[in-house]
Formats: sequence, C-alpha cells, structure tokens
Amino acid sequence: MSEAAALGSGKGHHDENFPVASFVIAPRHRAPILAFYRFVRTADDVADNAEASPEEKLRLLEDMRLSLLGASDASPEGIALRTILAERGLATDHAADLLEAFRRDVTKLRYSDWNDLIDYCRYSAMPVGRFVLDVHGESREIWPLNDALCAALQVINHLQDCAKDYRELDRVYLPLDVLGRRGTGPEELAAAQASRGLKGAVAELAARNAELLARSAPFAAHIRDGRLSLEVAVIQRFAEDLNGKLMVRDPLSEKVHHRRSDQARLIVGALGRFLGGRLGLGSAQ
Repeated sequence: MSEAAALGSGKGHHDENFPVASFVIAPRHRAPILAFYRFVRTADDVADNAEASPEEKLRLLEDMRLSLLGASDASPEGIALRTILAERGLATDHAADLLEAFRRDVTKLRYSDWNDLIDYCRYSAMPVGRFVLDVHGESREIWPLNDALCAALQVINHLQDCAKDYRELDRVYLPLDVLGRRGTGPEELAAAQASRGLKGAVAELAARNAELLARSAPFAAHIRDGRLSLEVAVIQRFAEDLNGKLMVRDPLSEKVHHRRSDQARLIVGALGRFLGGRLGLGSAQ
C-alpha cells in the first residue's frame, strides 16, 4: 500500500452522492474514468485526513503531481493514471487541476464570498466533468454547461457536509459574507441544530446554486454520446432535488441525501426529460 493510500477513507465510487462511471457509460470509457476517480479519491482522502500533518499532506500531493506528469515515480497512483492517459491520448491537465484544489483544502480553511467559492470549484469540480467529456470526445464548446453543473454538485456537497467539515477539519466552505449577513458565523456549525441565521445562510446559498442548475439544465441534450447524455440527465435531476431539499432542511440535524425510493423516482423523471431533450434537440437541427 502506498503512503497516500494508507490515509484512505475506504470510500469507493459506489459511495458517492452522484453516479460515477455507472453501467450507463459505455464499457470502453469506464477504465480511464475509474482510473481518474481512483487517483482523485486518493488525493481527496490525503487532503481530508484528520491525522496527517499539513506538511505530510502537501508532500504526498506533490508526489502524486510529479508522478502524474512523469517527473517522478514516487506515487503508484500517479503512475497508474499517467499510463492510462498516455494510452488513450488524454491530457493530464484535469487531474493536475484537481490537485490544486486539494492543496487548497490543506492550506485554505475559509472562503470570503461566492466568487471565492466558485474559483475553488474551478479546480475541485469542473475538471471532473471536463475530463469525462474529453474521454468521450465531446466538444469543448459545452464546457460552460459542464462547469455550471459540476460547480453546483460541489456546492451541494459543501452544504450537506458543512457541519462535518467544520467539526473534523475546521474547514468552512460557506462564504463568510453570507454568514455575516445572516448574523451567524462558522462556530455555529458545531451545534446540534442550525440557528435561524445559519439555516437562512444555507437556504440562500442553495438558492444561488439553483441558478447554476438552471444554467446547466440544457447540458445533457448537447452531449452527442447518448449514454453519457442519459447519465448527465440523471445527475442533473438528482442535483435539483437535493438542492431543493437544502433550501428547507437543516443539514446539521436532518439528513439531506437520497433514499433508494427517491432515486428510482428521480431516474424515471430524468429519463422522461432526457427523451424530451434529445427529441427536441433533434427536431431543432
């Protein structure tokens, strides 16, 4: 086991909030996506480990970066991803961008405003979707739609886990200006139940996030690969539902995740929207 893997959380791609290389994705595309996921999961676990020192985390992340780029063989995870990317003729840029986000996770514990948070999402979330699009040979003209959806997914994750991030890592992604306007602060994330001000801040951020989801709504219909288009349609629907829950629920005392029955209902709805979007785009062309 590598040094980085030794800090792992044990979390796998089936444990994520949203599908990762599900059976919907064409088999020929799953290997690079899963290799990318394993690399990113390892780096994420390094950054989130509560036991390791910041210096150790940054050293391991740098080992991964250098191994990804071919300047070192210190990280097995970096070598593995570098190899499959070279075989598929894919760039290392997206994985390298994600490492920048994880370095920030180690060194930056607060975000001043929405723009500061979205700049973080530029590195922590948008490269994931961009990589998947590149794997499928999709046009980079649809990156803005991808970026909106990926940023929205990241914000949802931040809102769901706001208490855990604060309690375990002293990390607060909720922008400080929003908390200030609501008369609250990061220390209230340690409570068993959100105050009125904190709950209002979460709802305000979810409302702002709904704007991103409105922007990403046409994304699935613009993806040429039918399988990937369907997966994105499902992810979009899951995200809209979770974001709606965050507008009214307290993430400190209430679970804001999907049950299996919720997932089945949302998949059916996403399928209907997917078919309508594909047919509508086809008639417009």
